[in-house]
Amino acid sequence: MRGLLASSIGVTCAAALALPLTPPASAATARPAPAAEAAPTGTTRATSPDTPTTPSLPDRPDRPDNPARPDLPVLPDLPGSTQSLPLAALAGNRDLGGTGAAQGLPRRDVRHFSLLGVVWDDPATELHGRVQVRTRPSGTGRWSGWQDVETHNADHGADPGTPESASGRVRGATAPLWVGDSDGVEIRVHPDTELRTEETARGTRTSSTISPLPTGLRLELVDPGSAPPEHAPADPPRSRALAIGSGPADVPQAATAAEAPHRPAGAENAEGAAAREGVKTAAMTAEATAASAANAPLAPLGATEIPALDHPGTERELFSLRGADLTAAQRAKPYIGARPGIVTRRGWGADENLRESGFRYTTTVKAAFVHHTASGNSYKCSQAPSVIRGIYRYHVKSMGWRDIGYNFLVDKCGKIYEGRAGGVTKAILGAHTLGFNTNSMGIAVLGTFTSAKPNTATVDAIARLTAWKLGLFGANPQGKTYLKSGGGNLYGKGKNVRLNVISGHRDGFATECPGRQLYGKLGSARSTAARYQGR
Repeated sequence: MRGLLASSIGVTCAAALALPLTPPASAATARPAPAAEAAPTGTTRATSPDTPTTPSLPDRPDRPDNPARPDLPVLPDLPGSTQSLPLAALAGNRDLGGTGAAQGLPRRDVRHFSLLGVVWDDPATELHGRVQVRTRPSGTGRWSGWQDVETHNADHGADPGTPESASGRVRGATAPLWVGDSDGVEIRVHPDTELRTEETARGTRTSSTISPLPTGLRLELVDPGSAPPEHAPADPPRSRALAIGSGPADVPQAATAAEAPHRPAGAENAEGAAAREGVKTAAMTAEATAASAANAPLAPLGATEIPALDHPGTERELFSLRGADLTAAQRAKPYIGARPGIVTRRGWGADENLRESGFRYTTTVKAAFVHHTASGNSYKCSQAPSVIRGIYRYHVKSMGWRDIGYNFLVDKCGKIYEGRAGGVTKAILGAHTLGFNTNSMGIAVLGTFTSAKPNTATVDAIARLTAWKLGLFGANPQGKTYLKSGGGNLYGKGKNVRLNVISGHRDGFATECPGRQLYGKLGSARSTAARYQGR
């Protein structure tokens, strides 16, 4: 017997997984106001009776909405919300070869959202089928055409067996799709049909089998909220705000040696930095202060951007940061690119209370994996912070990760953004390349590059970022390195794999990521990064 698939089952780039869904005891139905307009107190997480939001992470004893800590006041999320809608059975759709096994939702009005995705119960189960959505841009009354949502995302995520992957919170999911400000949605999910041919005594017989859809399918509609203007006054103090003179948030202690949580460099100086920053820093939460302090001494506490640095200054900074770890050859001739400008998490508006507290580090950075987010190319560059906030919320609240999965993100105008918290100069353990997160970093370009070509600014940003970050750890962008696999569909757990120092996601996992067009530009990125390093 030989099997033929009626539709191809590809694997592509964007991550999946989600939290248990339990509606809060009480919730408001109004959309949260932008940060500049929101009331400083009394704001509740936006929901509606049929759209429960995901609860706070159960292992955060410091979170005030943790039922194990009734002594702490309830503190809602910053503006931004997630509507989670269970899918229901649909009648067969003849245009798509419908079988009656499809699930979805008919057209409906919803609260404002800008990014969407589908999640399901078991992260080990793949969705073999087609997910299509259409949306209604807010205030227009007009519906978009049907758009496909990327379904295969097991290639992203924390390595098997790590605390993040074994937390019990992660779920399967599609890639997130950016659709812009919308107030209506329709979705349909049709399973694949597998055709099989069999030779019998009477000749060839063809039969078909419908691939079962995963259980617990839910549509996640994410409103990323509005970040405060860059130069706006600081937020009013909140119940967990860090008072001047207090230290950063406690860091959890349970972890393997390779992923040990770490107190960020500079965090011990938070008191002095807070005093220098005055009222602005006094209003930062402990989590926000720790995330910002992790970037000391590159930028002051509370900075929205780490400025670019010239090459001589970058070399001096290298000796200051890693002088004790440099070899004699590196001290004599340090190969490193000038530090590029980087928008910090505070700069793109990260709500630090969404993620788990503390940071997890690996030993070094030997390689960079380049990704695309598969979230579409319709965003404007001015919307990139909103796209990142949406992906962050989707990764944490819908998919169950401890933080956004990527270490850095790059938009289509070439601007670079800090990703997972812990400090841009550090070897932070991410959740970007399943099986190869240890001793590597993940760079995600916002967009989909299967057929669309990345522009020159995007490729140059990858080169500038890798020339600097790999240079901090003595890596040659045009070289090869070995990484030990944590387990995946290309390499078994424990296998030492020889990879390009700048690799595409597909080099470590059988996937389409980072898209054919972006993958084809990595050679140029390698040579340009090496030139920026002075090689």
